[in-house]
Amino acid sequence: MDWVPFYLLPFIFSTGFCALPVLTQPPSASASLEASVKLTCTLSSEHSSYYIYWYQQQQPGKAPRYLMKVNSDGSHSRGDGIPSRFSGSSSGADRYLTISNIQSEDEAYYYCGVPAGSSSHSDTDKWGCEHKTSLLFPV
Repeated sequence: MDWVPFYLLPFIFSTGFCALPVLTQPPSASASLEASVKLTCTLSSEHSSYYIYWYQQQQPGKAPRYLMKVNSDGSHSRGDGIPSRFSGSSSGADRYLTISNIQSEDEAYYYCGVPAGSSSHSDTDKWGCEHKTSLLFPV
């Protein structure tokens, strides 16, 4: 059986006033090819109504790819060219990314982010005064 490791990076983005909506993610996950995996991003309770963005980075140093926006009501909108086997959902302060029918190219780092104000997912220079990452804990 082939296994595909998933590396999860919690990214913390602040608002313009540096009131951090803290995000947490498990350090890693793994799944077999053609199976499904559900990745979790948890917002701090006082920010549980926020939407988040999910990204995929296939290797360090490579530009991350925008996957989708997930709203507090569970609705989601995928980025251009993102296949329908990537979907989003929500429950309370948790925002999920589900990958169905996992392919070998899905092996990557996945992270979530909350933008500052009304900035878009590509406006990384507008994500506020803090931009922190955790250490990687590969499988």
